[in-house]
Amino acid sequence: MKDYYDILGVDRDATQDEIKKRFRKLARETHPDANPDDPTAESRFRDVAEAYEVLSDTQKRARFDRGEEFGADLFSNFGGLDEILSQFFGGAGGFGFGRAAAPSHRGQDMAVAMDLDLAEAAFGVSREVSFRAPASCSVCSGSGAAEGHTPIPCGTCGGHGQVQTTRNTFLGSMMTVTECPTCRGRGSIVEEPCPNCAGEGRTNEQVELTVEIPPGVDDGTRLRLTGRGGAGAYGSPPGDLYVQVKLLPDPRFERVGSDLHHLVHLGVAEATLGTIVRVPLIEGDDVDVDIPPGTQPGTVFRIGRKGVPHLRRRGRGDLLVNVDVAIPDSLSAEQEDALRTYAELRGEQPLPPRKRRKRR
Repeated sequence: MKDYYDILGVDRDATQDEIKKRFRKLARETHPDANPDDPTAESRFRDVAEAYEVLSDTQKRARFDRGEEFGADLFSNFGGLDEILSQFFGGAGGFGFGRAAAPSHRGQDMAVAMDLDLAEAAFGVSREVSFRAPASCSVCSGSGAAEGHTPIPCGTCGGHGQVQTTRNTFLGSMMTVTECPTCRGRGSIVEEPCPNCAGEGRTNEQVELTVEIPPGVDDGTRLRLTGRGGAGAYGSPPGDLYVQVKLLPDPRFERVGSDLHHLVHLGVAEATLGTIVRVPLIEGDDVDVDIPPGTQPGTVFRIGRKGVPHLRRRGRGDLLVNVDVAIPDSLSAEQEDALRTYAELRGEQPLPPRKRRKRR
């Protein structure tokens, strides 16, 4: 005797909602049309349908729980299953399998790469791009028909581009939707094709396009321009154009998100006594930054709202000035004497001076 609870994978005290939910999932997974290469699919689907037929009916479920056997003719007619499928999936034809929509003649998506310097990426720029792509035929304006002619509706599909076929299965009538073989999904027939495009409505051309780059793009940003890609066949909608941004390095700044980092090198005296440094701005100007006495290596000074504008929202990042203190690796005799005097006053104990080699 089959264990219908085990077939559906539910507990013996499962609610009707749990049984329905489980059947819906298994019906889609085990349906023969979803498993065309599996010879056991029909048998497995029958078991799932059989289990649901019993467990979804209160009286049949009670009989099964008592251990009663069901007659072989209980499932010989799958007319009841058609009603089940209609309840769950909108009818046998709407079950979701065996349905193949006609392929789209939408245009091809295109992609171009664009190198931008930091200022262009920060504040936006208009750039010309050029790429090879299918374009609407200039002779027939995309209709595919020769001059003086127009496409006529396809008599096979009635202009829909798709045809429906119905076949009988153990589930009942199953409808399949496929591309019309006469018009190849176009929905119309061109009796006199355009000689320039051979009736396709498009030709390969060198496309010139102005692209508006919005402020705030970063390295790797991918912009989508809807409908600016390759032209569709037979007057179908065009594809999209994708612009891949590559940010060129800038020796003045390191960009981190919307913030900019600038590194300044200070001498020991400048860091100790304080100084004023000129820091570049992305706009092209400079700004003075006060370095207070005693500034330590690694100190960061923040200049608010002088970074990169945020992409597609208001505001800007910050400019971060990072301090590095440069330690000299060689000193003149006078410099060394002065530094040793400083060390003595500070109570420091540097290594004794090394003997200097005499120049020949």
